[in-house]
Amino acid sequence: MCAAKPGFDNEKYLKMQSEHIKERIAQFGNKLYLEFGGKLFDDYHAARVLPGFEPDSKLRMLMQLSDQAEILIVINAADIEKNKVRGDLGITYDEDVKRLMREFESRGLYVGSVVLTHYTGQAVADLFRERMEKKGVKVYLHYLIEGYPSNIPLIVSDEGFGKNDYIETERPLVVVTAPGPGSGKMATCLSQLYHENKRGIKAGYAKYETFPIWNIPLKHPINLAYEAATADLNDVNMIDPFHLEAYNETTVNYNRDIEIFPVLNAIFEGIYGECPYKSPTDMGVNMVGNCIIDDEVCCEASRQEIIRRYYNTRNAVIKEKASENEVYKIELLMKQAKITTDDRKVTVAANDRAKLLHVPTAAIELDTGEIITSKTTKLLGASAALLLNALKALAGVDHGLHVISPESIAPIQELKVKYLGGRNPRLHTDEVLIALATSATTDENARKALEQIPRLRGCQVHTSVMLSDVDIRMFKRLGVVLTSEPVKKVEGQID
Repeated sequence: MCAAKPGFDNEKYLKMQSEHIKERIAQFGNKLYLEFGGKLFDDYHAARVLPGFEPDSKLRMLMQLSDQAEILIVINAADIEKNKVRGDLGITYDEDVKRLMREFESRGLYVGSVVLTHYTGQAVADLFRERMEKKGVKVYLHYLIEGYPSNIPLIVSDEGFGKNDYIETERPLVVVTAPGPGSGKMATCLSQLYHENKRGIKAGYAKYETFPIWNIPLKHPINLAYEAATADLNDVNMIDPFHLEAYNETTVNYNRDIEIFPVLNAIFEGIYGECPYKSPTDMGVNMVGNCIIDDEVCCEASRQEIIRRYYNTRNAVIKEKASENEVYKIELLMKQAKITTDDRKVTVAANDRAKLLHVPTAAIELDTGEIITSKTTKLLGASAALLLNALKALAGVDHGLHVISPESIAPIQELKVKYLGGRNPRLHTDEVLIALATSATTDENARKALEQIPRLRGCQVHTSVMLSDVDIRMFKRLGVVLTSEPVKKVEGQID
């Protein structure tokens, strides 16, 4: 694995975060609805901008509260009807609910129930509900409320929240999570506060969002990287004006929470007669900012993440999966962070070689700090060649030695073109790794190279042209942090 100097104390975070949530539970008489934003596990964005943060840290933190916590999964019925897909996983939201349940339960966390929000009698939502109930999962229905979130008198009434099913929960901490944004987590929490209050229970609400980090500067690279990550959502980090007025203390929040706070304040007053919070920042329980141990390490990691997001968005525009406005926003963030694409070492290395050779090229920065480059050849694509070059360098194998014989590559090329109808005879990344594994059974140098694969995780890679889906998926599986120039091909390149 590419060793990065740690900038974040993960063990301190696990302890501090769980203790802080326990304090918030106690503050509300032993019943807290905690809205969980972002990813509960596989949080690779946080791991990239906070070196030392583990992708499953939030889940591990919850496991420390497993005896007090239950999970409530929320899904928007309209998302089921539209077959909405999680872009990072390629699965529909309803399938992701099942995946989340399996993941939680495999770690000893109790999943209490599922809530269908925005329910209007959708037939596909009914089928989803039936499938869940056949598995013994409780499913509750929450409805659209006319004028939400502004029509406070209707919302806080028996015709508003009162029409929603009351969700039966058993434990002091109810963690409300969802497959993605727009699922209705906050409304679910507020609806439960209304129902609990009618039953004489003064339950509380809190929000857990990792980003933006409230107790670091507004234009800190970590917070700028969060804006780059959410360019498609138009999230904007802001100084929390309510917190500043109440405490004369500058904190950071984001526009949606700040815009909705007056409404939340009114809803709380409608339920309880008063609001327990004076600002959106007050509602949060995030302790991440207290566990940064090397600010400059996190700053540099965040600057690299902004550049990565820039390239990913430019590639998405070409694939018609993003808008130019998202690119403009990230370009502005790069100016605020005082960085350009030249601040990514592998970008400069790959592009300089491409200009010199006029063929697709690639570059990787190894855990040793060494930068290895490659080019497209008759046998290998630039990405496949890069993997071989990097693995040989890590294994101490001379660059000039073949760990895969050209003779063994020829039959694979023949299979691809002659029998499978392909146009590109060059090996992709998956094919070259299979060929390397085959060679490793008889060649000591191939075996040494193959054993270096785990050291690729976390390494930075840049390619001078956009890659095939096969190569993108392989780099992702290897844990490599990839960027590519938004160029589909160069002159003479075979698709």
